[in-house]
Amino acid sequence: MERLNLEGWLPIRVWQEAGQWQVDWCWFGDTRLHQPFFRDAVEDALRLPFNQAFRRKTALSTLTDWQVCSPGLTPSAFIFHSSRCGSTLVSQMLARLDNHIVISEPPPLDALLRSDLPAVERRAAIKGLLSAYGQCRRGVEQRLVIKLDAWNIGELPLLCECFPEAPWLFLYRDPLEIAVSHLRRPGVHMVPGMIGASVLDDESPFSGREDYIARRLGQLLASGLAQCQAFGGWAVNYSELPQAMAGRLAAFFALDIEQRRQVFAAVGQHAKQPSQVFVGDGDDKRREASALLHERVERWAREPYEALEQLRKI
Repeated sequence: MERLNLEGWLPIRVWQEAGQWQVDWCWFGDTRLHQPFFRDAVEDALRLPFNQAFRRKTALSTLTDWQVCSPGLTPSAFIFHSSRCGSTLVSQMLARLDNHIVISEPPPLDALLRSDLPAVERRAAIKGLLSAYGQCRRGVEQRLVIKLDAWNIGELPLLCECFPEAPWLFLYRDPLEIAVSHLRRPGVHMVPGMIGASVLDDESPFSGREDYIARRLGQLLASGLAQCQAFGGWAVNYSELPQAMAGRLAAFFALDIEQRRQVFAAVGQHAKQPSQVFVGDGDDKRREASALLHERVERWAREPYEALEQLRKI
């Protein structure tokens, strides 16, 4: 039998077709993943003539087969977050380092984490997927960092089962500032019906965008708090960034002195739009918030935020 060879290929989609789980692969070669989000890297790769002419689709079990043939790096750290709170800044700082692979919000991981696969099969697929992302395609990689979608905080126990040794952190921010950001430009998890069932759902009807966003944000912060308490995650406030990458987060990510210097080359850029200069906007967001939004955030999200602050300062 011919040896399985997926060198240079990364999984870009996992889905069900006629009741069977499939994996779509894309050729990246030895190209570094430097974009703010994995989907951006995929879009760039799909423009290559090779990927327009050739595609690979395999069964889900190929993830495990490839892991056996070519074990990748295991995750060095997971980044969970409350959205619009600096997680992309942290991941972009780490992406500056040659020996780091940073995978930011890969849709295939979300698909597997929230799938209805049997538990054993789901764990095997997740391990195989991250092994595929952890392939040393350039020969210098030593660490693999995964940033998840905000709503994946609900699936943290499953990741802890798969990778019990991997540390993780939960980044968050003053909920009023997050809420204003989502009112300006809502994330998919702040639009009803966009992401399917998740830990952010509750059973009560909502009255307007302010109420919906504040309630889901409260659920998100409460979930982050509960998981930090249960599984020992690091609570990190946006207000600590970027300085914490030279302090306690440098220790968390095991950065040496030279790496600490290198990661700060990303500071000053807008994390989600690297061609733009970053300008802090916390004060503007607080001024922009309506009285209604203030009231809803205080009702639904302030308590878990303050509890996270107490936990962080212990």
